[in-house]
Amino acid sequence: MNHLSKYAVVLAAGKGTRMKSELPKVLMEVAHKPMILHVLDNLIPLNLEQIVIVVGYKKELVIDKVNQYIASNYDNYKNKIFFVEQKEQLGTGHAFLMTESLLGNKEGYILVTAGDMPLLQTQSFSKLFDLVIEKNLPGGVLGSRLENPTGYGRLVRNEQNLLERIIEEKDATDEIKKIKEVNTGCYVFKLPEIFAILKEIKNNNNQNEYYLPDVVEIYRKKNQNFGDFILNDYRESLGANTKEELENLNHIYNLLFTAK
Repeated sequence: MNHLSKYAVVLAAGKGTRMKSELPKVLMEVAHKPMILHVLDNLIPLNLEQIVIVVGYKKELVIDKVNQYIASNYDNYKNKIFFVEQKEQLGTGHAFLMTESLLGNKEGYILVTAGDMPLLQTQSFSKLFDLVIEKNLPGGVLGSRLENPTGYGRLVRNEQNLLERIIEEKDATDEIKKIKEVNTGCYVFKLPEIFAILKEIKNNNNQNEYYLPDVVEIYRKKNQNFGDFILNDYRESLGANTKEELENLNHIYNLLFTAK
């Protein structure tokens, strides 16, 4: 069934300035393995048609590391991995749009996730796909509930408890900052219409960037509902922007997976 074909995009173009390292952020290690390789380990069981990785900063390092890993561990997958370059860092919406040349004519569903979130599990990706497909939604976002949501985009709901918007911390009012349901940065969208929606994103925000979360409000203005699935274990949604946070990810990884 072609309309149920599944694809994935991994956003891996950033430098990770706060890491104070010359390495691309996605090559920072958790459990002695670059974060992006954990992401691929969790995506590959989904039986995807293609995985497109958006690269930018020191792209050759990322491409080489991924290609070596796939060749050694998933040889039958090597024809399904593709790379596109985001030359300018203009935000997550812009990064995703860079994949249109490869994916713009596909039908089915596409998962978008970050290359620096190594703890998100295959089962969680799968549940988000199922939600969007079974409810015939244009898209859905993976959410998480945090006691301290500082720094994350908040999931803003209407009176019917439907997701209305995602508002970034930098653009949030004090009232919105009290919301504890946050965006993990992982989405599933219906193809190919998401690419037309991406072109409607504006960059009139505090960062002058094209935020991927803005698609939620665009769909809602077209009277289309946007789904959300809240993770059972918030720890899956944790990423790392600093060396301290990377140490914490290593600690959580050991708690969650080495005990098994």
